[in-house]
Formats: sequence, C-alpha cells, structure tokens
Amino acid sequence: MAEKKLKIGEILVAAGVIKEEQLAEALRNQSQLGGTLGENLIRLAFLTEEELLKSLSDQLGMQHINLTKVEVPAAVQRLVKMETVRLRRLLPIGFEGKRLVVGMVDPTDLSALTEVEFQSGHTTKPVILSASHFEMAQAFFQAHGYGDATLKFDAEKEAARHVRVENTLASMLTVLLSWKGQDLHLSAGAIPSIRVDNEIRRLNLPVLKPADVEQMIYAILTQEQRRYFQENLELDFAFSLHGVGRFRCNLYRQRNSIAFTARHVSETVPSAAELGIPDFLRDFGLKNQGLILITGPNGHGKSTTLAWLVDMINRERRSNIITIEDPVEFTHRHKNSNVNQREVGTDTLSFADGLRHIFRQNPDVIVIGELRDYDSISIALTAAETGHLVLGTLHSMNATAAADRVVDSFPANQQGQIRAQLAESLLLVFSQRLLKRANGTGRVLAWEKMATSLRVRNAIREGKAHQLRGMMQANVDELVSIDWTLADMVAAGKVKYEEAVKFADNLTYLNELLKVRGAFK
Repeated sequence: MAEKKLKIGEILVAAGVIKEEQLAEALRNQSQLGGTLGENLIRLAFLTEEELLKSLSDQLGMQHINLTKVEVPAAVQRLVKMETVRLRRLLPIGFEGKRLVVGMVDPTDLSALTEVEFQSGHTTKPVILSASHFEMAQAFFQAHGYGDATLKFDAEKEAARHVRVENTLASMLTVLLSWKGQDLHLSAGAIPSIRVDNEIRRLNLPVLKPADVEQMIYAILTQEQRRYFQENLELDFAFSLHGVGRFRCNLYRQRNSIAFTARHVSETVPSAAELGIPDFLRDFGLKNQGLILITGPNGHGKSTTLAWLVDMINRERRSNIITIEDPVEFTHRHKNSNVNQREVGTDTLSFADGLRHIFRQNPDVIVIGELRDYDSISIALTAAETGHLVLGTLHSMNATAAADRVVDSFPANQQGQIRAQLAESLLLVFSQRLLKRANGTGRVLAWEKMATSLRVRNAIREGKAHQLRGMMQANVDELVSIDWTLADMVAAGKVKYEEAVKFADNLTYLNELLKVRGAFK
C-alpha cells in the first residue's frame, strides 16, 4: 500500500508539481487523516484538484473523466460489486468498443483493474476520476441504490456545489449557501466542513491552524463580544454578511484553541407547504392562552417552525408579540401584529431577566427562543396561566418526554405544583425530526404531537406522562406517534424505509403501520 502511494508522489515530484518536502508532509498528514495522497496534497493547498488531475493525466498518458458529462447505466454498475467500488475507489463508466472504461481515484492501482476484469469478464481501460466526483457518485448510490438507477448529475447544480472555495470566512459561508447546507464548522487541526442534509462534508481546503480560526472569527466580533467570550469561553451571536446572508453563530474553546459553528438563517420564513407543517399547528397557534412547545434535537428545524408560528400569528392576529432570543434569527416585520424582538446580550442580559419584566410590556404572545433553565420555564408557565400565549423550543427526545423535562427542571419539593401548572397550561407539544428525502435532495419533516385533553392533563398531573407513549398506538387525535408520520412518508415514497428506521420510536409498530399501508417489504 505504501509503495503504491509513493508512486503517485514520485510522479508529481518528477513533474515538478510538488516538492519532496511537500510530499513528505502530505504523507504524514495522510497517516493521521486518511484518504489518498492526492486528497491530502489538496487539503494542504500544495495543489488544486484541477492541477492534480492534469498532472496525472499528462504524466500517465491517461485521460480523466467528468461525471457531470456522462451517464452510467445501472447495468454497467452491476458489472462490478459495490464493495469493490467502495474499497478500491473506482467506478465502471461504460464501454469503449469491447473494453470497460473504469474511472479510478488512484490510477496506479493495477491490482484493482485485475479485480474488475475478473468480476466483469471484460478487459478494461482506466481513466482518472477525481476524488470529489467519486464522492458525488457514492452520495448518489446512497440515495438511489447501486445498480438500481442510471447515474447522472445536473451539471449546473453540481457546478454550484463545487464552486471554488478560498480560505476565508466569507468564501466558506458563500459555499454553505451554494451547497444548500445547514452549518459551517471551523476547528483548529481539522479541515473546514459543511453539514448538508445532516451529513458532514469536508471542503477542498487545508487543515486549519489555531491562528487561522482566531484571525477569521475575531475579525467579525465586536469588542464587547470578544470580551464576553474571553470571560465566559462561550458565545452565541448573529452575524450578517453583506450580499450573502444572516447566520446564527456559536464560538467555543476546544483543546486550547477556538472552534466556530455558523448556521444559515433564511431572510424569509418558508411557507407551511415548504416546511411540511400540518394544519393543526396553525389552529393551536391562533389560540389566545396556553403553552406550545416545539421539541427535538439540534439541527432539526425547531427554530424555523417557531418562526413560522410567529409569522402566521403576525399575519392573522392583531396582537403584541414579544420575543426573547439568543440570538435573533429570523427578523419579522410588523404586519397585523406588532413584533418586538429582543436579543439576549444586546437587548436584555438573559432569558430570565427579559422574562421577569415582560409582563409590563403588555404582551399577548410571548416567544422564548429556548426554554433552558428553571427561571425561564417558571415564568413561561406563569405567563401561560395568566392569559398569554407562550411559544418556546425545548430539547427533548419526544413529545411525552418534554413534560418530564419541564418538571425535572425544578427542585423535588416544587414538582407537584409544576405538574399541576403544566397540566392546566399546556396546549401542545410538537416534536419534530428532519429526514433525508428518498431522492437524496433536501430533508422532509416528520413529527409527533401531544395535545391537551383530559387524559393528557391527568397523566401529567399524576406524573405518568411516560404512560402516554403506549396510548399513542391507539390512534387518538391528541396523541400521534412519530411512527405514524414515518409510515405515511415511507408509503408515499418521500423517505426510504432505512432512513425512517433511524428515527422510529417503536420499530414493531412502524412495521405494522407499513403493512396496513401495503408498504412493508
């Protein structure tokens, strides 16, 4: 294996494309991070992918293939086992006469060609395949199956995904949007990466040094933000890049250096149809009093659903809406309602401080970006009991667990009273997950709900909210399991069964629902 990797290195050194010391550093980097030698040379910015392909093509006398300009029929894919494709990092492309054209990330791997010839029964013609195009193909197969569909790409779309990226924050944030990604991650000792459809993808950039991250991020902080971060070692803030967009950012320390995450926040709130929001959420959002909780893990769209609720109320009610957020993500214009948005650290010192004074501001609707502590939850419950509609997000595994999460935030001697308050004030817990679409493009919303009813109120009051999970299989209107919506999505072809299984609460129940819908394999 080492000799094979050195051969490519020697070719590039002999061609004057890289220097001996650059080859040595790339080999050290490869031993730590994995990947091919070429990928590590690109990571270290010793050459671009285009330069690598041209050099190998010139030196080996071998053409390189552009996957965005060809189609690979399913029948051609099936000539070579998927395991061979994955492990050898190659791809059967098609025929040139009687020879099978094989794209190879490592064109010097002669034993791989022998393996392909044995499996396919055809002589081969190797061509150079870029690592980025190979990863594109792997993503396609993951979404559509290997040997099940013709491999083809939208050249314009893929060109946008492979826009040239520079080692600057502005360039990386621009690529985040062009890829339709959710988050940008910067960390010393790692290659910058972007989360796309809940998967991390590395950018074609070198490993970041501590000074690189510090220089990029400190340049966008105010003096007050920098001071706060140095004192508290954590910082949440919003950042707008002119001509690009607005981002929710988090800065933290790791291994004696700083790390940074940025999430793109859309300038406009998507519609209910775009988000996949069910009709009943609007009905609850138009009620005058009570508590609505949007729950789920990080990165699964809670803030966007909350923003949709605020926008819907803003359009359809005449009320005074006050939000407390950390930071403000979606900015709302006044429509039929007034929307006053307060940012923690800028407009108020904390969620608790902002909420303590909120009743004097004459709100009809109170929006709490995140219910994260005793004080904010306590005031939210009081507000919901005293004639206000309260909306907030909460981290919990599912809808029924949200009740326990609220109660457990309080000392044991107060929990009985809190259960009684929650039972009377709770309107709805809407728990959500975002799943990868079956076609591999974007994500789709799956949800479950726990809405107010006599049985729900009694279970919360008696500390038996966990028992409501069993009732979710009884198909009652106020209790809908996520398995129910997952089964609908699989049956409709919106998501694959394998993806739904990752988020199922009760796999046996999910399978039963799929059998009823005639969709269980």
